[in-house]
Amino acid sequence: MTAIRLPAFAGQFYPSDPIAIRHQIATMLATAPHARATTPKAIIVPHAGWVYSGPIAAAAYAQLVPARGRVRRVVLLGPSHRIALRGLALCDAEAWASPLGQVLLDRDSALRLTTLPDHSISDPAHAQEHALEVQLPFLQAVLGDDFRLLPILVGEASAEIVAATLDTVWGDSETLIVVSTDLSHYLDYESCRRQDSGTAAAIERFDGTELALDSACGRNPLAGLLLAAQRRGMKIDRLDLRNSGDTAGSRDRVVGYGAWALYETGGDVEAIRAIGPTLLDLAWSSIRHGLIHGTPASAPSERSGHLDAAGAAFVTLTRRGLLRGCIGSPNAWRSLAEDITDNAFKAAFRDPRFPPLTEAELEELTVSISVLTPPVAMHFTNEADLLAQLRPRRDGLIIEDGGRRALFLPSVWEQLPERHAFLAHLKAKAGLDTKHWSASFHASRFEAVEIGKTADV
Repeated sequence: MTAIRLPAFAGQFYPSDPIAIRHQIATMLATAPHARATTPKAIIVPHAGWVYSGPIAAAAYAQLVPARGRVRRVVLLGPSHRIALRGLALCDAEAWASPLGQVLLDRDSALRLTTLPDHSISDPAHAQEHALEVQLPFLQAVLGDDFRLLPILVGEASAEIVAATLDTVWGDSETLIVVSTDLSHYLDYESCRRQDSGTAAAIERFDGTELALDSACGRNPLAGLLLAAQRRGMKIDRLDLRNSGDTAGSRDRVVGYGAWALYETGGDVEAIRAIGPTLLDLAWSSIRHGLIHGTPASAPSERSGHLDAAGAAFVTLTRRGLLRGCIGSPNAWRSLAEDITDNAFKAAFRDPRFPPLTEAELEELTVSISVLTPPVAMHFTNEADLLAQLRPRRDGLIIEDGGRRALFLPSVWEQLPERHAFLAHLKAKAGLDTKHWSASFHASRFEAVEIGKTADV
C-alpha cells in the first residue's frame, strides 16, 4: 500500500509553491460569482492547467466558501487519461498530498465500494492522473484540511454503475460530490462554442446520453452524476462556460470548460410548508365532496408553483389517535394538487382496510399530508449494509421482492425508531417473513415534507 500519494503535477498544471497557490486561487475566487444562499451538493469543474481552466473552476469553488468547516467528506470523480480502466478505481493510500499539505482518505468508504461489482483498487491509475489532483488545492484552500477525500477514477462504466456508486456514498450535507471533466477538445474557437453549447444544454437537462462521444472526457462520471441528480429531482445552475481561447490560449485549437452547481431540493421544503394550509384545504374539500357526491373534488383549474408541478403525496386520516385511512402515490405522475385531491378521497372511501368514512366521523377526524421526494434506489451488499445506510426519522422506505411491495413514510420512525424493527415491520407489511432476505431484494428511499399531524401507516 502506498501510504501517501504525492503530487505529480505541481509546477506543471498549477504552482508548486504554497504561497503562489493560495495567491492564484484567491485571485480567481475574487473574480468568481459570489456564493449563493444554498451550498451545492455537487459541482462540475474542469481539470486543465489552471492558467486555462482555473477561472472557470473557481466559479464553482466560490460556491463552497460558506461550507468551510461543514463539509467533512469530498467524493471526487474524474476520468482516467493514462491507464485504460474497466469500471471504477479506488485508491489504497492513507492520504493525498499537495503543496498545501495532506488530506486523509475515506478508506472505510473505499473498502466498502470495492465490495460492489466493477469497483477495484488501483494505485497506479491514480499515481499519474491529473484530473483529480488539480482539484485538491482548490478544495484545501476553500474547505480547509478538515475533510476526508474519496477519489474515484471512472473508466468504461455505465451511468447506472456510477449512479449506484454515488447513491452508496451520497451522505448528508457533510458530503460534497465533485465531478472533474473538460468539454470539447482541440476544435477551432467557434466550433468549440457550438459543441459546448449543446453539451451544456444536455447537462442542464440531466441527459447524460446526449454527451458527445468526442466531447467531455469525463462523460462517464458526469453521466452518472446527472442520472443520480435527475432521480433526486435536483436543480442545476450554470456558473461559467468558456474555453482556452477565452482565458490564455490561441483560438485555432481550443479546449472547452464549464462549471455547474447542483442543489438538492431541500430548499423547496419551506415553500411546500408555506402552502400547507392550501394543501390541507384541498384534502378536506375532496373528502367533503366525496361524502356528498361519491367522487373526489376537482383540483383547482387555476394553479401555479408547487400546486401545478408534478408531485407525489400520501394523505393520512386519523381519528381519536388511530389510523382511519392512508392512500398515496410513491411517484410523481400528475400535479400535486390533483394527487392530493384524489388521494384524500381514496384515503377516506377506498382504503381496503377500513369502511368508507361517514359524516359522523368528521368532527374527530385529523388529516395530514406527506409530500414525497422522488424515490432513489439503494445499493447494498446485504441486510446489514442496507440498515447502515438508513437514516432514522428522515428516510421513507419502499421494499420489493418476489412480487411483494410495501412502503413506510418517514413518520413511522416515531413508532419504530430502531432500524431492525423498522425494516422487519415493513417486511411484514409486504407479506414477507421478518427475517426474509434474497439476492433479488430491492429497496428505495425517499424523504417527505409533513403537513399536519403525522401517523403510523
